[in-house]
Amino acid sequence: MIYNEIMQGKRILLCVTGGIAAYKAIELASMLSKDGFLVRTVLTDSAKEFISPINFAAITHQSVHSSLWEDSDPIPHINLADWADLVVVAPATANTIAKAARGIADNLLGNILLAHTKPVLWVPAMNVHMYENPITQKNISRLLEKGDYVLKPQIGHLACGYNGQGKYPPNVDVVHAIKCYLGHKQDLIGKKVLITAGGTVEYIDPMRTIGNRSTGKMGIALARALSLRGAELSLVYANISVDIPYHLYEAIAVNTVDEMYEVVMNLAKGKDWIIKCAAVSDYKPVQSSSHKIKKGSQLQLELQPTIDILAELGKIKASGQKLIGFAAETENLADNAKAKLIRKNLDLIVANHLDNAAQDTNSIYIIDGTGTGTEPLEGDKNLLAHMIIDRIIQL
Repeated sequence: MIYNEIMQGKRILLCVTGGIAAYKAIELASMLSKDGFLVRTVLTDSAKEFISPINFAAITHQSVHSSLWEDSDPIPHINLADWADLVVVAPATANTIAKAARGIADNLLGNILLAHTKPVLWVPAMNVHMYENPITQKNISRLLEKGDYVLKPQIGHLACGYNGQGKYPPNVDVVHAIKCYLGHKQDLIGKKVLITAGGTVEYIDPMRTIGNRSTGKMGIALARALSLRGAELSLVYANISVDIPYHLYEAIAVNTVDEMYEVVMNLAKGKDWIIKCAAVSDYKPVQSSSHKIKKGSQLQLELQPTIDILAELGKIKASGQKLIGFAAETENLADNAKAKLIRKNLDLIVANHLDNAAQDTNSIYIIDGTGTGTEPLEGDKNLLAHMIIDRIIQL
């Protein structure tokens, strides 16, 4: 099943406040509509200084609201609050966050927030000093304590000329957060997780390498889902073809198996879960040339095995620590995966067919130490990422 199919018809109330990033909410509304969401929009009076309601009406083909008193619905705040599966405030200004944290309802949005009985997704965007102000941080903490979700702003160049945290995040990340919180909660707060992703390479010379077909899509989907669900996530990645979610706790780039081994071993201690999703090289050249090998002469490579990072982690696995591996196979997926799980002292293993390498969808087996999980699960890799996480939680 494709993730978007599950989201078809879900109702999003997009609430836009008066920040310079308000124009980016137009793209967000468009992306959500294309994915099959029903999107209604609420604009504050300040937001209308930056953008027009007609933009959202034309894109979403749904209603746009801005007033408690000048609306065709006699009680818009109640009906909109009841209608929404998820309320998304994007961008969220410091002013609106402050009001919501104290229950102030002096406009349509404030009344909706008080009447809505489900969690709200906040996407703050503002000047770095406004965001870092202790008052703003305390207000955000109050929203989190209430059970809301906050997608922290990106670090970068801001419209005001400053550089720092406060930038509106890429809308693709906002959409991923919306899809996550429609089906899942932040149930991994306090969990420390280490994950690897992508495909390592081994150098023949400064230009040429031995590699594999891994794009890192499954590993990055897992990293994103883990982070959104609240885990303190350390990602170690090599040779990926997808963007890294900006909101990860830690992301370290490596190239070779030896580099990945060193970083992973340094980070492994104290982690609750270790997920080895990377496709690591099984062999490397016995000798690597420090100069580019000239074309024309016959080239013979002598290869030697690389260190088995997953097996080494299995040897030092701490009590209570969960170790999860991946097995990419072309035949006998379940049987080969179960053998690998036992051989490397794993708690869980995910097996997939190599035909799905570099694809957005996958067909996997999730197998634990009892041998259960030999029925294949198919779907979008972002959906499968949450299924894998749910299965780890069951351990």
